[in-house]
Amino acid sequence: MLGNFEVEQCSFSKLRQFHERVLSFSDRFVKIHCKHCVSESISALIVIGLILSFLLAMICTYFHVFPIYQPAVRTYTVHESDDLVAKCNVFYGKWIPDESYPLYNASQCPFAERGFDCVVNGRRDRGYQKWRWQPKNCEIPRFNVQEILGKLHGKRIVFVGDSLSRTQWESMICLLMQGVQDKRNVYEINGNKITKRIRFLGVYFSSYNLRIDFYRSVFLVQPGSAPRHAPKRVKSTVKLDKLDDMSKEWIDSDFLIFNSGHWWTPTKLFDMGRYFQAGRSLKLGMGIASAFRTALETWVSWVESSVNRNRTRVFFRTFESSHWIGRNRNSCKVTRRPWLKTKGRDQSRISDIIIDVVKKMTTPVTVLHVTPMGAFRSDAHVGTWSDKQSVADCSHWCLPGVPDTWNEILLSMMLSKDGVTVQ
Repeated sequence: MLGNFEVEQCSFSKLRQFHERVLSFSDRFVKIHCKHCVSESISALIVIGLILSFLLAMICTYFHVFPIYQPAVRTYTVHESDDLVAKCNVFYGKWIPDESYPLYNASQCPFAERGFDCVVNGRRDRGYQKWRWQPKNCEIPRFNVQEILGKLHGKRIVFVGDSLSRTQWESMICLLMQGVQDKRNVYEINGNKITKRIRFLGVYFSSYNLRIDFYRSVFLVQPGSAPRHAPKRVKSTVKLDKLDDMSKEWIDSDFLIFNSGHWWTPTKLFDMGRYFQAGRSLKLGMGIASAFRTALETWVSWVESSVNRNRTRVFFRTFESSHWIGRNRNSCKVTRRPWLKTKGRDQSRISDIIIDVVKKMTTPVTVLHVTPMGAFRSDAHVGTWSDKQSVADCSHWCLPGVPDTWNEILLSMMLSKDGVTVQ
């Protein structure tokens, strides 16, 4: 208000000076013309013209100093439900209670691994199953299994990654089985039981000609044996410049979903005598973050050169928040309710590298940035309710649970009208 007042005072002062100059000029003008015997009527017309000019100048000055008020106009775009997820960042929001969850019963799904079925393994509280993810600025379309199965008819979905990828794979199968009347029409193509030791598992929905596969590839690049003449501490290597030798089996697919991260730790690497290798060269001094970026660049080269972008849509899920506590992050305490704050678990160096590398790709890849949403869910881990109850687990998730939300978002993106790019 004070600034506006000073502007007004300054503007009116200038107007007064302008007014005095105009009157003085008109007075001199009239006297000059009187001296030259110009009639009073002509002088009057001149004075009137000058006064009109003065008024016009005042009006122009007023609108310059006080422009006409124009209210701010906000525009909103209304999206169709199947296109909504592609139009907002669904990975930022909050968890809200919802009694309509869970979407399935793990004990009735033959593809839910026993180790992830926390209820069967003795967990009594089921509140962790009754939370729904609510994005900040939009809605995730409600899960409609019949509609989804219809749109996935004749498709092949491939998951590639570690045990967290297998959990998501199991979750998707259990979700989609809710729309199949005769469960016998859903089966593992080789008759294998679900186990973490098998590198390939494939489930076929015969009624829909739909296949959902999982390939175990914890590093995405090739593991290798120790080179000759390597130091004794080197027991095996990770070949950063060579993609997993099973990669040729991933190509013929409609949707490819990758993840990696939980094996890129000192415990899974150096403590086990596993070091990095590029070509014939051992990289004994290479850090984990640098090695992970190098491995992702190898993956990028494969995607750019091998994936048919006219058919296959590629997704990469970021690091899934764990909730280990203690000085060495080796203690696991599962809570009864989600955390109210993320406590820094929404940040991950692995996730940052994934996002940075994917942004530079020419092939469209969608990043499923699940790190922030999982950071709240200290209540949803397996804990001691696994098939090995003597070993607590604050990395993996109970089923049903958080991976179902990943799949709700993933399926919405897969079936959206527009392609989805990195956010």
